[in-house]
Amino acid sequence: MRDLFLDSAKLWVVGINPGTRSSLVDAPFAHPGNRFWPALFRAGITPHLVDARDGLTPDDAAMLRSRGLGFTNLVGRTTARASELTREEYVAGGERLRGLAQHYQPRGIMILGIGAYRDAFSRPAASKGLQSETLAGVPVWVLGNPSGLNAHETVDSLARAYREVWAAVC
Repeated sequence: MRDLFLDSAKLWVVGINPGTRSSLVDAPFAHPGNRFWPALFRAGITPHLVDARDGLTPDDAAMLRSRGLGFTNLVGRTTARASELTREEYVAGGERLRGLAQHYQPRGIMILGIGAYRDAFSRPAASKGLQSETLAGVPVWVLGNPSGLNAHETVDSLARAYREVWAAVC
């Protein structure tokens, strides 16, 4: 899955890596069990529920760009589960993200996966929320992964967290 709208976005949404469905349709969080799009809608960030199962429609892509949302992943390699990734891939992805942040300077970065953040940036004690360290001067929030495989989050808990980040960035 390619990066989307990083050049014009005020808030970057950073997934761990593309899943098989996302790669197939070239859209972020495309698996039907993923809670990202329902949480983003419930947070009031999008005016309607985006259905990315078959890819983003041109209207949805235009809406996301106009809202100031950009999308990328820490690791570019497609896997069925994030557990298939190596620490080296996370670290390389963290360096790539730092370089992109330096170049584009969004207002905020929202990384969806605490374990991935810990590995990518060698922060084993990091917790969810706004981090004390920035990426190239850009504030970073680390939140739970919206995958249906993550039993620690619900659509409501994700929506609350997304709403807080959105309010801080916008």
